[in-house]
Amino acid sequence: MIPIQDARNHVNQALLLLSSHDDSDHFKTGAEVNKLMDAVMLQLTRARNRLTTPASLTLPELATSGLMKMFPPHPGDVMVNFYINLSKLCLTVYQLHTMPPNTTKNFKPAGSSVLHNPGAMFELNNNRFQVSHVHKVECVVPWLNGTLVFFTISLQLCQQLKDKISVFSSFWNYRPF
Repeated sequence: MIPIQDARNHVNQALLLLSSHDDSDHFKTGAEVNKLMDAVMLQLTRARNRLTTPASLTLPELATSGLMKMFPPHPGDVMVNFYINLSKLCLTVYQLHTMPPNTTKNFKPAGSSVLHNPGAMFELNNNRFQVSHVHKVECVVPWLNGTLVFFTISLQLCQQLKDKISVFSSFWNYRPF
């Protein structure tokens, strides 16, 4: 799945940032450590966000995305969305109704969303469609919840390190007259 791969790539970037400093490399200031921790925390936050926040897509974006190619051939009046939301794997199937070609009255294309409701309309390849039915199935994936907990703990530890560096930096910068 793309979100899991994206999260893994962000974790790899964080690890690369951390491993880019060898044992002979010493930090000279607390600001250098904080800069590194900021970069690591950014990657960890991006990784966590890929698992907690599904992508909002318009219906035409969904229709032309790689998600539609992941599944075996299916009828042209069906669209499928497959995504992760927190610790759940979600599958949404949209049943579509083709609208008459000259329908302009009350045609209002739907915007971006994770879940589109019945009645949502869109245009694709000069054809207009309306969502007639939505079927959604969710499955809890226990290890995803554990992964989110570990991301949170990792971010907390990075922040604690930054806080301690900040305390020591202010102590080292203090010079009595």
